[in-house]
Amino acid sequence: MLKKNVLLVVNPVSGGFDKDEFVEATRDFINNNDFNLVVYRTTGHDDVVGIQNMYETSQPYRIIVAGGDGTLKLVGEAMAGKDIICGILPVGSSNGLAVELDLIKTLDENLEIALRHDYVEIDIVLINGKKSLHLSDIGLNAELIKNYKKSKVHGKWGYALQVFRTLLHAKKPFRVHITASNKVVDCEARMIVMANAKKYGTGVVINPLGILNDGKFELVIVKKMNLLIFCKIMMGIKMKKENEIEIISTNLAVIKTSFPVNFQIDGEFMGTENELNVSIATEKIKVAVF
Repeated sequence: MLKKNVLLVVNPVSGGFDKDEFVEATRDFINNNDFNLVVYRTTGHDDVVGIQNMYETSQPYRIIVAGGDGTLKLVGEAMAGKDIICGILPVGSSNGLAVELDLIKTLDENLEIALRHDYVEIDIVLINGKKSLHLSDIGLNAELIKNYKKSKVHGKWGYALQVFRTLLHAKKPFRVHITASNKVVDCEARMIVMANAKKYGTGVVINPLGILNDGKFELVIVKKMNLLIFCKIMMGIKMKKENEIEIISTNLAVIKTSFPVNFQIDGEFMGTENELNVSIATEKIKVAVF
C-alpha cells in the first residue's frame, strides 16, 4: 500500500538557525510513522503559488508548518478553501499562535500532535484583504518590528535594544477615527492592535478578551505610550485607566489615521497605511492541537 504524503512547509531563515538537520529529523519521524515526507522550502517569492502547486502534486494527508506566525499565515493563504489540517512546528522568530495554543513542545511531541485528528478551527481576520491569524497592529509595535528586522542584533537583547530605540525616536501620536459595530471612537493613539488572540509570542497578554474561534476580533487601542507603559504591557500588567488603553470587540471595523502609520501582520512588516478595513473571513484554518 502506498504511504500517504505529509507536506512540510519550512521557512529556512525563520528563527535564525539552519533547518537541514531539523528537516531530516522530521523526515525520520514521519517515515517511522508510515508516511512519506514532501518538503517545500519558502523563498520569499511566489510562495503561495509554490505551496499550492506542491499541494496539488502531492495531495497530502496533512500539512506541517515549520516556521513562525508569518509562515503559518502564508500556508493559510495558499490553502484557502481547502479542507486540510495544519500542524505547527514553532521554529520562527515569532511563535505567538503556538504559544496561544500551548504548542511549545519538543520536536517529537509537536510532530505527534501534528499527525493527530484533534484540531481547532481558527478565525481568519482580513485587513485590507490580507489575512491575519494572530496579532496585527499599527503604530509603535509595527515600527519596532521594522527596526528589529533591519538590525543585526537579534534575540532577546536585540529586541530589548529596539524597544529603547523605537521609543526614543518615536514619532508623535496619530489621530485615529474608528467605526466598529455600533461604536465610534475618535482619539489620539500610539498603537492599535487587531487581535484574534490573547498573547504575544513572549506570553504577554495584550488582549484578555481574545478567543481564536468566536467569530470576532478585538481592537486594542493604546492611547498613551512611554517606557513605563510599554514595560507594563510587556509584563502583562493590566492597564486600568481608560486614557491609556481601550478594547473593542467586533467583527467589522474601519480604522482611519491622520497620516500613514507603520503596519504589521503577524510579525511581518507591511509598510504604512492610513486606512484599514478589518473583518472576519468566511473561511477558517484548521490547526492540530492536543
